[in-house]
Amino acid sequence: MSEQTPMMRQYLEIKAEYPDAILFFRLGDFYEMFLDDAVKASRILDITLTSRNKNAHGNEVPLCGIPYHSCTPYISKLIEAGEKVAICEQVEDPKVAKGIVRREVVKVITPGLVIDGESLSPKENNFLMCLVFGDQWGISSLDLSTGEFKVTRLASLAGVSAEVACINPKEILLPRALRDDSILTELTPVIAERMLTFQDDWAFDEDYCTRLILGHFKIASLAELGCGDIREGISAAGAILHYLQQTQMKSVGHIRSIVPYTTSEHLLMDEATRRNLELTSTLGEGKRKGSLLGLMDRTATAMGGRKLRNWISYPLMRAKRINERLDAVEELVNEQTLRREIVAQLQGIYDLERLNGRISMASASAKDLVALKDSLLKLPGIMALLSRCSTRLLQHLIQDIDLLEDVVSVIGTGIVDNPPFILREGGIIATGYNAELDELRTISRTGKDFIAGLEAREKARTGISSLKIRYNKVFGYYIEITKSNLANIPDDYQRRQTLANAERFITPELKEYEEKVLGAEERIVEMEYSLFQEIRQQVASQGERVSRTADALATLDVLLSLADLADDRNYCRPSIDEGDILEIVEGRHPVIEALNLGERFVPNDVLLDGSENQLLIITGPNMAGKSTFMRQTALVTLMAQMGSFVPAREATIGVVDRIFTRVGASDNLSRGQSTFMVEMTETANILRNATPKSLVILDEIGRGTSTFDGVSIAWAVAEYLHDRPELSPRTLFATHYHELTELAVTRNRIKNFNIAVREWNDQIIFLRKIVAGGASHSYGIQVARLAGIPGDVIERAREILLNLEKGEYVEGGAPRIARKKGTSSPQSPQLSLFAEQNDPVRTRLKEIDTRVMTPLEALNVLDELTRMV
Repeated sequence: MSEQTPMMRQYLEIKAEYPDAILFFRLGDFYEMFLDDAVKASRILDITLTSRNKNAHGNEVPLCGIPYHSCTPYISKLIEAGEKVAICEQVEDPKVAKGIVRREVVKVITPGLVIDGESLSPKENNFLMCLVFGDQWGISSLDLSTGEFKVTRLASLAGVSAEVACINPKEILLPRALRDDSILTELTPVIAERMLTFQDDWAFDEDYCTRLILGHFKIASLAELGCGDIREGISAAGAILHYLQQTQMKSVGHIRSIVPYTTSEHLLMDEATRRNLELTSTLGEGKRKGSLLGLMDRTATAMGGRKLRNWISYPLMRAKRINERLDAVEELVNEQTLRREIVAQLQGIYDLERLNGRISMASASAKDLVALKDSLLKLPGIMALLSRCSTRLLQHLIQDIDLLEDVVSVIGTGIVDNPPFILREGGIIATGYNAELDELRTISRTGKDFIAGLEAREKARTGISSLKIRYNKVFGYYIEITKSNLANIPDDYQRRQTLANAERFITPELKEYEEKVLGAEERIVEMEYSLFQEIRQQVASQGERVSRTADALATLDVLLSLADLADDRNYCRPSIDEGDILEIVEGRHPVIEALNLGERFVPNDVLLDGSENQLLIITGPNMAGKSTFMRQTALVTLMAQMGSFVPAREATIGVVDRIFTRVGASDNLSRGQSTFMVEMTETANILRNATPKSLVILDEIGRGTSTFDGVSIAWAVAEYLHDRPELSPRTLFATHYHELTELAVTRNRIKNFNIAVREWNDQIIFLRKIVAGGASHSYGIQVARLAGIPGDVIERAREILLNLEKGEYVEGGAPRIARKKGTSSPQSPQLSLFAEQNDPVRTRLKEIDTRVMTPLEALNVLDELTRMV
């Protein structure tokens, strides 16, 4: 552009400070976007792209815009597309501005910094995460919409990957030094779909971050937060606060603490396990419905839904805490009427956590304040109902719930019951809250009546019947007297203007009224906005009490949800202890049994321990139910440790420290890994990190490679899990390699089980029942028939299988249908893993004739054999 207007110069200067964001530039009642921002936004938002200077060849400026009062859905769409949005407002009154109106960016919205309720999933946190790499990994995560702020540190990259998958952040902050670091490649599977924001390395300096944290929380030492020994975590948390300073330009007072945590406090699951068990979303479509969360969530509030998700993601490890939750759930299961009455009260409560966040950040509307008040009015009823409960956890919740009567009072007396959405149009403040405002409103409503009354009084006082009170924009209100009546005017009349036949006057009373009435509407709007800000600030000052109450209500909501699920689905209370026994009697898969699949779900038993039933080899055909059985064992364990009743007749759960799964097969193309490589990587993780307290689910180890390689690997993995005393986790090992059933003969803690089937008329019937012993074969051809493979293919497969079993091959190793009479079958080109091989010890033993050996010769031969071994 050869020539720039003052406004465009201002725009370009501000845009230069936010090059990676789409700049919403306020012009009157619109947010305008220019140049590349306009081109990009018009495409994403599907709005018209136009231009300024249309007739100036070569100087056209691409332009698009949206109404400022309805910007929320547009911002949401841009954020969903992975963009950042910088909001640039007019920060001075255009009426008093000299020259171009001053404008400033008042906040930057990114995927990790969304606080508007309409743009957020109600029952899912919106986390911003920061990763810092030092001696260990520092991890901090913040949900700005609720103020939840936590920090930890981890030693391994695998642990970081698992935590990222668990927290599921929408945006990740990283030091710029890591941008091209190969270490990020290892995290690609869990960070690929998230916005990555790189900040200058100095923003992660430990001393700088410490000062930021101490200043924000107004404390003297990190020890007051309990996180003084988490060095890398401090850098991560401080970098988040630095990012907030850059983007929010306002108070974030609802962030009142950082919660340090260690992963050892919770049952750990890596990213593959969370995915395989479909904890929060399904494998195929990534949907909530069909996942464990989708089944379990019967919460009445958004904050309860988020806490339930957290409980599923972080099951407990301490039996005492688990049993406290189970005690509360059991009481609520038994008190069905009480439970339903509390739920009815909770259903009228809004999202207090996010309301509190918007109020603290001065982003809340008057409707938000009313929603808070209406929610708090439900608390006395909830408290009265809770007082009838006796378990420790429910009694503790009563102590944490604050009725907040002062907050209810200030909102109730200050804000009308149904305020408008827009703050600067008046109609917000209740009558009686402020005397001056009430007077202004009276003047505004009764202006004509006042003028008529004043005119009547002045006519009576002066005796001038023709006296008129009039108004114009130049002089305002005035009294007009004809010249024939000038002798009768009172002394307090002040001349304003002389006309040909009359003169105009004002009086002190009229002047005072004029000052009130002329600016009444404008002053009403300004005064209402000012009073609203005062009320909002008063409420914000009590944010910590609101936050504590919201957390207690969320916990109550989850306990009620678990009780309702247990009552409805006939779940049992599990027995939780620190032992090594994991026994489930008539266990069921919680999600699958709830589906209408056209057949009754068959429950199954399982017993795992550290003495006789450490590793169960499970054989049987595909589709028979092996994977369902193993997954349900893991899910029942997880549900028990989160404090839920479980789908079983009985269950005893010796606390599990980690759940590992190696289930399914899929190429990881983003990392250039084949199915087999993914399988081996996940298996290696299990072998490195499992403990005797772990639960391991292995499904079809070794099937991604050749048969003999696969059998060898599966055999060796099973041995390793059994033989290593520091490992020896409780393990379910499903396989089609029937050779592995031989392990039960030589290993005392390995047992064989199979999925029972019955053959009838050349077809198989799945009984879905786990029984002792190994399966004789896999029924693969029968399963292929069930899947709809054409009959000709099925018959040919039978012939080939028969020839393979007899070892009949044509040249090149392919099986044939029949041999010519008198010919013999060539030997299989592959060697059997279990066939007898040439063994020098065996050969030497065959040469020995013990009947003619002397004792000395026998000792010499024994020494020889010992050395050979």
